Amino acid sequence: MSVDKNEKTGSSKAARKTKDRVAEVANTFEWLITAFVLAFVFRAFVMEAFRIPTGSMADTLKGAHFRLRCHQCGYKYDHGFIPRNYGYPEDTIPYSSVELPQTRCPNCGYFWPPNYPTAAAQMPVANGDRILVLKCVYQFFQPKRWDIIVFKNPLDPTENYIKRLVGLPGEKVEIIDGDVYINDRISRKPPKVQDNLWMPVYDNDYQPVRPREGSFDGHPWRQLFENDTGSKWIVGDKDNPTLFRLDSPADQINTLIFNTSNGKDFKATYAYNEVDVRRQEEPPFCSDLMVRFYADSSNRQGLIGIELSKYGTDYRAWVDLAGQMFIAKISEGKKIILANKSQIANRDKQYAISDKPTLVRFANVDHQLIFEFGSEKLIYDLGIEPGDAGPIKTDTEPRVKIFGAGKLTLSHIAIFRDIHYTRYRSGDNHTPGKATQSNPFTLAEDEFFVLGDNSPNSEDSRWWDRPGMANSGLSYREGTVPRDYLVGKALFVYWPSGFEFPWPKSVKTFLSKYSRYNRLSTVAYWIVSLRWIPNVGQMRFIYGGSSKKPPNVCEGK
Repeated sequence: MSVDKNEKTGSSKAARKTKDRVAEVANTFEWLITAFVLAFVFRAFVMEAFRIPTGSMADTLKGAHFRLRCHQCGYKYDHGFIPRNYGYPEDTIPYSSVELPQTRCPNCGYFWPPNYPTAAAQMPVANGDRILVLKCVYQFFQPKRWDIIVFKNPLDPTENYIKRLVGLPGEKVEIIDGDVYINDRISRKPPKVQDNLWMPVYDNDYQPVRPREGSFDGHPWRQLFENDTGSKWIVGDKDNPTLFRLDSPADQINTLIFNTSNGKDFKATYAYNEVDVRRQEEPPFCSDLMVRFYADSSNRQGLIGIELSKYGTDYRAWVDLAGQMFIAKISEGKKIILANKSQIANRDKQYAISDKPTLVRFANVDHQLIFEFGSEKLIYDLGIEPGDAGPIKTDTEPRVKIFGAGKLTLSHIAIFRDIHYTRYRSGDNHTPGKATQSNPFTLAEDEFFVLGDNSPNSEDSRWWDRPGMANSGLSYREGTVPRDYLVGKALFVYWPSGFEFPWPKSVKTFLSKYSRYNRLSTVAYWIVSLRWIPNVGQMRFIYGGSSKKPPNVCEGK
C-alpha cells in the first residue's frame, strides 16, 4: 500500500514539473512576443535607426567617405565616396581599400595625391553615420525651421531622404548670396546650428611641414597672415611657429592682413566633394566669416581686435585691456561706433582682462556682427532685409585683419566661413534653382522646402524638376515636401563610422591575397576589416530649430 502511495506521489511530482516547464516555456514565448511587439511599436511610432548613405548633408552628417589627414599640415578632413564611380551599386561600401580620387585639404590647400591620376593611393572607405530619428514627433508638434528631417522622397516614396528644413507652409523662400530669406527677411540660424555649420578656411595650428614641395594651387605654401606697412607683429617665432607675438607701445596699432593671394581665399568650396580643376565656373565668395583666437596679455595697456569686410564695408571689433568692448564701422575713413559695452568683468569680478589666455571671436553672419571676449558677448544687428548690410556685391572679395597694441601673444588663430547655399547646380552655371535669387518660391498649405548642407552636391527642393508622386493618380507640387511624407526629426548620431582593430598588417595582407581563392579567407578578411571599435568622439546630438535667445548678450541696435 505504501509503495503505491510513493509511486502516485512520484508521478504527481513529475507531472507538476512537466507543467512547470511548459508554463516556463509559455512565459518565455509570451515575453519574447511582447518584447517583439513593443520593439515593433517603438520602431514604427517612436524612434528608428537610419544610416546616412550619401554626402548631401556633409559635413553635418556624413555618408560613405574616406577619412583623411593632410600629408603636409596634418589637418583631418573627410572626402565623399561615390559608389558609381567605382562600378558599385548605389549604397555599397567596399570592405577592401579602393583608389582615392584627388582631394584638396580645406586648410592648407594641398592636393592629394599630388600627381593624380598618374599616382594613386589606396584607402579604406568609412561607413556613413548611423542616426536615431524621432518619429511621429510632427504629429504633435509643428516642424521648426533648421530642423534636420527625414522624409519620403516625393519623386520616389520608397526612398527616405534627409535634409535641412528651411521653408514652412505659406512662406516665400529666396536664397540671396548664400543666405535664406523668408518673406523678404533674412532667417538667422540658432546658435547651436550655426556652430555646427562653420567651415574651416584656415587654421594656423596646422602648417605644412614641407611648404615648398607638392601642390599648393601651383605655388609653394606661404604664411597667410602678413604685416601691414610699419606693423611689428612677429608671425611664427622660432619656439612656436603657430604663435603671433606683439611688443609695442600701447598707443601704436599694429595690423596683420590675411593675404588671399598666398593661396587661400573665401570661395564657397567643399573639401568633401570631388576636385575638378577643369570646371569653368568659379564658386561664389562667402562673405559671412568668423575669426577666432586666444589672446594673452602680460599688462593692462593696449588693445586687441579683428576687422572683417562685407560688400566692401569694413567692420571692426576690439577690446581694450581695461575691459571695454566696441564694434565700429569704417565709412569714408571715419570710425563710427555701432555698439559698445564697458566694464566687462572676469571671473574675479575685476574690470580687466584675465591673466589666462582669453577666447576672442568676431563674426559677421546673417546680417549680424557678433563679438565675443571670454564669456562676454556684444551684438550689432545690421538689419533683416536684403540691402540692410549694404548693396549686395557678390564679386567683391571679403577681407580679414587682426590688429593690436601693447604686449600680446595670440594662439590658435583660425578663420571659418558660414554655409553658403548655392544658386546653381554643381557643373551647371546656367540654370538657377528654385527659390534662388530673383526666383522666389512660395509654399502652399502643408508644403515644406528643404536644402542639403553640402549645397553644391545635394539633390533637394531646388532641383526637383517634376511633381511628387501621390496616391490615386494625384501628385504633389514639384520642389516641395508634403506634410504626409514627413517621417521624423534627426536626433542623435549613435554610431559614427568606427575604427578597425589594429591587426598586424601581415594578417590583412595574407587574407587579402587568398580571399579571392578561398571563401573562408574571404569571410576572415571581412571580419578583420569590420570597424567595430566605436568612434566615441563623434557621437553627438543633431541640433535643429530653436526659439531660445543666447544668454548674456548686449545688443547694439
